[in-house]
Amino acid sequence: MSRRFLALIAPLALLAAAACTTPFRADVARFQQMPAPQGQSFYIQPADDEKSGGLEFATYANLVAAELNQYGYRASGSAEEATLVVTMEYSVDNGRERVVTSPGYRRGYWGHRSLFYSPYYDRFGWRSSYYRGWHDPFFDYPQVRSYTLYTSELDLRIARTADGEPVFEGRARARSRNDALTELVPNLIEAMFTGFPGNSGEEIRITVLPREDG
Repeated sequence: MSRRFLALIAPLALLAAAACTTPFRADVARFQQMPAPQGQSFYIQPADDEKSGGLEFATYANLVAAELNQYGYRASGSAEEATLVVTMEYSVDNGRERVVTSPGYRRGYWGHRSLFYSPYYDRFGWRSSYYRGWHDPFFDYPQVRSYTLYTSELDLRIARTADGEPVFEGRARARSRNDALTELVPNLIEAMFTGFPGNSGEEIRITVLPREDG
C-alpha cells in the first residue's frame, strides 16, 4: 500500500474511533414540586396508549423505575395503588440533512510541498517525490459532505394520584446523527435523572459519557 493512501487512511481511522466515544449531550428542562422521598410509590405509564404493554416501553420504564428507586421512591403494581403516576413519552424525528463544505487541499502546486511529500534516496543522493507544477486533482476542490441530524426527546410527567396535580414535568432533548431509540432513550433517561429533580424552571446541558463495554 502506498504512503499516500496510508496517510489518508490513518486520520479516517482516528475519526471513526472518536465517533464511537463521542459523549451524548442533552438539553434538560425541569419544573418540579417533588415531595421529599418518604417511600412514596409510583406507577409508570405511556403517554401513548398504543405503547402500553409493549416490550420496548417496558424496557425504558424499567430504566426510569431504577432511577426513581435510587432516589427513595418505590414501584407499584398499578396506578390506583400508587402515590404518584409517571407518564412517559419518547420520540425521534425524521432528521434534517446538513451540508458541510470544507476547503480543499491544494498544497504542492507551484513550488509548495505536496500533502503527501516524502523524500527518497537513490544513487544520486536524497531526492524529493515532489516536482514543480505537480498537483493532485483529488485535493484541488472544496470537500462537500452531507449528513442527517436527528432530534430525539424524552418527556416525563409525574402527578399525584389523589388529585392529578403535577409535581414534576421534565423534557430532555438531544441532537445526533443516530436515530436508534434503543441507544437514544437510555441516554435521555440518564440525562433526565442527573441531579434529579433539579432546580425548577432551569434548563441545563447534561453530558452522558459513553458506556464502557463489559
